[in-house]
Amino acid sequence: MLSRPGSDAVFFWRMSRRHEELPPLLKDYQGLLHSDGYEAYPQYVADNPGVIWLSCWAHARRKFTEALPSAPGRAGFILRLIGTLYQWEKRWDGQRVGARLRCALRSSHFKPTLALLKRVAAHLRGKALPQSLLGKACSYLLNHWNSLVAHCDHGRTKLDTNGVENSIRPSALGKKNWLFVGHPDAGDRAAVIYSLVVSCQRRGIDPFAYLKDVLARLPAMNSKSDFSVLLPANWKPAA
Repeated sequence: MLSRPGSDAVFFWRMSRRHEELPPLLKDYQGLLHSDGYEAYPQYVADNPGVIWLSCWAHARRKFTEALPSAPGRAGFILRLIGTLYQWEKRWDGQRVGARLRCALRSSHFKPTLALLKRVAAHLRGKALPQSLLGKACSYLLNHWNSLVAHCDHGRTKLDTNGVENSIRPSALGKKNWLFVGHPDAGDRAAVIYSLVVSCQRRGIDPFAYLKDVLARLPAMNSKSDFSVLLPANWKPAA
């Protein structure tokens, strides 16, 4: 699923998660690419100099949460440091801070916490067993460090991809029950429906009311009609 904050969600159907599936989706995209740690993303960025990769702090934080039962003191300290970043973000959200000012605030306010976080993670990685939950959490954090701290250079980004994660959760849960899509064409059609439904939800539109209205209008439209008025971003209920 591709999206940007405050905009629509666009789902795509592919037969696999092979690395080769990503470039055709992004094509000649230039700009910020915010994602999880799937290996296809850093490879795409390496092949496309005009793309800046930003990682997800929630994924890094989650690994320390998993390590908490076995290393409560050490993992807990890391989690408190990461929590400091989120506390600042919450305050700036409440103040409705714009992108330019947020970028400056991140650079100044995050710097001490990030410096301590990196130093502590490097120390703990040297002490922990590499295959322990704490060792893996520290390695993940440090291996993605540059793309995590890249948020300090940009004010338009979120610290995590939770918005995307929440959008894909219904399909992620559903596929465990459905198992089979039946035919690739059905996968493409499902992607279109997911795109419309999730985009409606993001804009506070009742998906059922939207689809009922749009499906009633479509038979009267033709190739010369302006279909853009039916997109969730432009849709208004028929009078």
